Amino acid sequence: MEKTQHTKLLIFVPEITPRVEYTFEFIFNTILGVEPGFTSDQNEFLQSNLPKINYSPASLSSGIFLKAHSLLFEKTISKQEITEVEFLQFRLFFPSSDDSFLPFDPFACIFYLITRYEEYLSVGTDEYERFTDSENILYQLGLHEKPIVDQIAYWISEKITDQFPEFKVRKRNFQFLTTIDIDNAWAFKNKNPIVSFGAVLKAIFHGRADELKQRLIVFLGIRKDPYDTYKYILETYKGLLNHIHFFFLIGDRNQYDKNISHKKKPFRELIASISSVCEVGIHPSYASNYKPWMFEKEKERLEDIIQRPITRSRQHYLKLQFPKTYQNLQKMGITEDFTMGFARIAGFRAGTCTPFPFFDLSRNRSTELMIHPFQVMDVTLKNYMHLDPEKAGQLIEKLMLEVKKVDGTFISLWHNESLKDSGQWLGWRIVFEQILETGTKYENE
Repeated sequence: MEKTQHTKLLIFVPEITPRVEYTFEFIFNTILGVEPGFTSDQNEFLQSNLPKINYSPASLSSGIFLKAHSLLFEKTISKQEITEVEFLQFRLFFPSSDDSFLPFDPFACIFYLITRYEEYLSVGTDEYERFTDSENILYQLGLHEKPIVDQIAYWISEKITDQFPEFKVRKRNFQFLTTIDIDNAWAFKNKNPIVSFGAVLKAIFHGRADELKQRLIVFLGIRKDPYDTYKYILETYKGLLNHIHFFFLIGDRNQYDKNISHKKKPFRELIASISSVCEVGIHPSYASNYKPWMFEKEKERLEDIIQRPITRSRQHYLKLQFPKTYQNLQKMGITEDFTMGFARIAGFRAGTCTPFPFFDLSRNRSTELMIHPFQVMDVTLKNYMHLDPEKAGQLIEKLMLEVKKVDGTFISLWHNESLKDSGQWLGWRIVFEQILETGTKYENE
């Protein structure tokens, strides 16, 4: 097979720092498919005939110039002054100079966004001690529904091509992935008898006759458990099971972790069955955020059930604390995490629809942990944004189109219980199926 030829690019910087290498590698290698090289030697830069960028405080009258913000040359975490710059009707930040090829520093912007710099400095949290979505700079600038990082990368490539017509980028392909969190494998079946008895008493006390009726119907075997949507999910994705991942909560029961005991045979059989046809990851318990040793125990349980290593995860309640959560995941052998997304709004929490390596600002270095950002969650749409299935479908179509424009990866988050097609979730299967239909269409275009 003929080796693919990639354009090379030379970048002049006053100092080749970990932040510089990380940012330029992500933009050029990961998104654009271009091989970046670095130099701090002015003569080497001036004599090179390669497409080239001067990213420094002063123009060298060679290549294209961008006056560098100090962020990529710093080693510590400090509050950054956010001065807005308007470009193509987008509100961006970190102004550059009149002789720069863009009026803002795209490299500092992208680094700030994908490292989640602002989350290291935040003191405000919601009731689950999470970074508040409304604090996100992209939300405040009205950019949270666009993969602005990917868009900026393509603006950079256009500017380079204007001066260096031989500069070519790789054509990416749109991809989509549907992820399912199993917080509670069944609504009524296979529960601890004491837990079930307590739930019945609570239903009686609150006069929830419908729930009592449902329980009886399930216990008598007349109808399957409402959360048992696994056959539906697998049949919907028949032939496309590589597009679906499951994340199982397998921690001990407590206030926020309510799943079936990992010792229950039906639960173990369910996990083993799904893992035989789909990728499976761990959904670390809420409690494990405070007690990392619990995560290790949960991971061992899941590995024992599926008989292979677990390398993927998504935090329960999307609970991320920078950098502690990601540092703990790395210690436990997790190489891919799918937690990066908004809880209360839909969109792009880190501004991108491209997986990226976690950069640990506290240690000022890139890591091997890959972050897969998702764009939309079922509970967000219904419970926080108060959308009906039709409106939710329209918003998803809009977000998927934004991802398609930059040929990124669209990831959605669902729960087995939200696909029961009854009660408060009646009609939401249509939205779930719509993602598959649109995603398949975009992949084949």
